[in-house]
Amino acid sequence: MRLAIAIILPWLTFFTIGRPLAGILCLILQVTVIGWIPAAIWAVYALSQWNTDQKIRHALGR
Repeated sequence: MRLAIAIILPWLTFFTIGRPLAGILCLILQVTVIGWIPAAIWAVYALSQWNTDQKIRHALGR
């Protein structure tokens, strides 16, 4: 579900993973039509990094 949000509303993804400042910057980038694609790519990348961090925390038992 977060992947779909990352593609459709990239800025919202950052708020769901706890990075509100990045979400605001992404929203500013997304407002421009040209910036939509880089914003979506950035959101998908950040989401994949967040998923990796969650897996590491789970593996370490934190």
